[in-house]
Amino acid sequence: MTTKVLQEPSINVKHKLSALWASVMFCYVYGDYFELYVPDKVNGLLTGDTILDTPAKLLTASVVLAIPALMIGLSLLLKASISRIVNIIFGTFFTLMMLLIAVTSITPWYSFYVFLAVTESIITIFIVIYAWTWPREDKAATV
Repeated sequence: MTTKVLQEPSINVKHKLSALWASVMFCYVYGDYFELYVPDKVNGLLTGDTILDTPAKLLTASVVLAIPALMIGLSLLLKASISRIVNIIFGTFFTLMMLLIAVTSITPWYSFYVFLAVTESIITIFIVIYAWTWPREDKAATV
């Protein structure tokens, strides 16, 4: 008697990286949304009493958060050699940034933020691992 097992199709590393960046983006969006439920957060937004209290800070945050959004597409569109390097660089950067945020956000009201930051760090660690171990193939030398 034979048993049927589910097939595990091979997934291209570019698709893995793109999916992981999309997952990170969802965590970022949920974290920022859930933060609106923290007491006095909305009041701070209305009065301008926030960490992003200058145009330069708001622009900087926008640039930093645009990177993961762009990496969803760039992971698929860039040449493998470039995509690998960019994913290692930005994966490492966002891992370190989110671990710093997790450590500095340890309060009862921000426990959700710590959870999401650790989750995002795990995802970006996988991005670095997949990019670092990108499969290689033999290329015939041309004369």
